[in-house]
Amino acid sequence: MRITEKISNGKLVTLIVSVSNDRVDNIRITGDFFLYPEESITALESNFLGIPVSISDAELSNKISEVLKNSTLIGLTIEDLVRLFKKVVQ
Repeated sequence: MRITEKISNGKLVTLIVSVSNDRVDNIRITGDFFLYPEESITALESNFLGIPVSISDAELSNKISEVLKNSTLIGLTIEDLVRLFKKVVQ
């Protein structure tokens, strides 16, 4: 499953998600946003692996926040990620 969307600040974000048994098998997050340090994107994508597609918005937001607590996300919000994830897996 794939979604590409221009979010509210004009940035393009793409999520490519594969699911097996209602759990995330693989995810790729790309776009014209910035995430520092750069290796945080790998940690973020790894954080999604194995989560159920039925995870609540609050639980997913908390998981993402925990992974990115020492990172800087520019041009994209955690809420954007949650919304796009929910949209692509529905």
